[in-house]
Amino acid sequence: MDAAIETPAVVVDLDVTRCNIDRFQHYADAHGLKVRPHIKTHKLPAVAALQLAAGAVGITCQKVSEAEAMAAAEPAITDILITYNILGEAKLARLRALAERVRLSVVADSTVVVEGLSRTFAGAGVPLRVLVECDTGARRCGVATPQDAARLASRIAASPGLSFHGLMTYPPVGGTAAVQAFMSEARGLIEAAGLPVAVISSGGTPDMMAAHQAPIVTEYRPGTYVYNDRSLVSRGVCGWDDCALTVLATVVSVPAPGRAIIDAGSKVLTSDLLGLTGYGHVLGRPDIVIDQLSEEHGRLVSEGPIDLTVGERVRIVPNHACVVTNMVDSLHIVSTDAADVIWPVVARGKVI
Repeated sequence: MDAAIETPAVVVDLDVTRCNIDRFQHYADAHGLKVRPHIKTHKLPAVAALQLAAGAVGITCQKVSEAEAMAAAEPAITDILITYNILGEAKLARLRALAERVRLSVVADSTVVVEGLSRTFAGAGVPLRVLVECDTGARRCGVATPQDAARLASRIAASPGLSFHGLMTYPPVGGTAAVQAFMSEARGLIEAAGLPVAVISSGGTPDMMAAHQAPIVTEYRPGTYVYNDRSLVSRGVCGWDDCALTVLATVVSVPAPGRAIIDAGSKVLTSDLLGLTGYGHVLGRPDIVIDQLSEEHGRLVSEGPIDLTVGERVRIVPNHACVVTNMVDSLHIVSTDAADVIWPVVARGKVI
């Protein structure tokens, strides 16, 4: 199929995708852990359906619009957690409408967010499930201490239209032990106040195979695992053969013996470095470094002869697969048991 694809193109190997899904699902099943994958990586209802068929209990979305796209799919995805503070009357109104179509849960880390949710859902037939987001070391969103978590949990439970549902965190890489410590203390304080903690949710692909080391966690939200990428290979999480998403690019110029230019720049490969050197890995050519991106050009360099010709094609594993998905309208889907197809990225650009 490569010869028929116009480049630059994003290609997904569905066989590898299924293997990645099954690998973590089997691990989670063996450890009594529920899986709620984050769809920000693929933004495709069809891939979410594969994850659910494998055993996931629902999905995770980051924005209301992303969740709306999943709920509008055929068949609809009906159990969704949105792991983002939701603010603003327009978003809250859409959230209320969405809650009438799916089993919805959200997060909050402040009374301001809780008050907005309560105003919107007061009088709703079914209370909105709200988890307290906790900062267990990533220093992004989340309450800072277990005591803060307990106080906000009580506030949620006392708010009209809301139901306290549990605790959620997105820890830094290597933060599994901190999750166990923080959540154990927070759960103890909340239960001592008479509130059940139904769910303790954690996530992050780099540490997903160590999730059992925080046994207090009841569900896990891996995202990038579905495709994998260069950042995960560099961490030893997977190998190149486990990378389901690649960028197919064409060499458009070889202006010097050690330099070539491809038709994939920052608008396809992403400028994310994630601590790496270079902007992707050229499969089969470990000697090549993608050392520079402009919008439509990628520069490939080698200390020796580049040994590429104009018109030749290369396959690249990007540094960060999640961003690449959101930069193209459609993906080329390949597999051994079906004809190659093109899938539109249904939730592309859903950032509101």
